[in-house]
Amino acid sequence: MKSKHRQKHSSQQAPDDKQKTHRLYRNTENRVIAGVCAGLADYLGFERRAVRVATVIALIPFSTFVVLAYIVLAILLPARPQNLYKDKEHETFWRDVSNQPRNLFGELRHRFRDLELRLQRMETYITSKEYEIDNQLRD
Repeated sequence: MKSKHRQKHSSQQAPDDKQKTHRLYRNTENRVIAGVCAGLADYLGFERRAVRVATVIALIPFSTFVVLAYIVLAILLPARPQNLYKDKEHETFWRDVSNQPRNLFGELRHRFRDLELRLQRMETYITSKEYEIDNQLRD
């Protein structure tokens, strides 16, 4: 009985606790058939319509492969949880971390470098004679 209670309680945890925020899911909210193309578009950061058009174009020469791949993905991919991301910014961040980690961390490095320079300038000013003179004039 306790194990059933634990299972029920653990399934009610927030999605961020149990699921990875950026992984390949079927997007059943924006689906046309099973949500595979919409899920791929969300994962890669493309427009859904572009992925669907590319899939239809790929159907012409590779119809058997595309149909089989779509069916396999529709079976294997889990449906995307409803409250997976807190907001659009959170979703964009995790997509960038997954798809372009070098760019994201380069941008973070640049921001920290700017903060470091600002701190150095503040420390230089606070430890200078000019700061002491300004303080004495204000008093």
